[in-house]
Amino acid sequence: MTTIQATDTVYYFSVNVPYIQCEALYSGAVPTVVMVAENGTSVQVPSTRIKQFITSQGVVGRFRMVVDANNKIKAFERLR
Repeated sequence: MTTIQATDTVYYFSVNVPYIQCEALYSGAVPTVVMVAENGTSVQVPSTRIKQFITSQGVVGRFRMVVDANNKIKAFERLR
């Protein structure tokens, strides 16, 4: 788990996307994905951050993204 500083912003996402919809991430046709955090904020995430979590079921789980004060992603991790 990532150490969170006071200046960091933390977003939580619950994701349930079937595999068939994830196939576009591998082709490079989709460089970014806009996700809606649990607090209602829309966040643009590079598809490379999500690709590592694709399974035969797709992308399923609860995720946390930690962003520093310069809006650089420090971590994108599956919580469950």
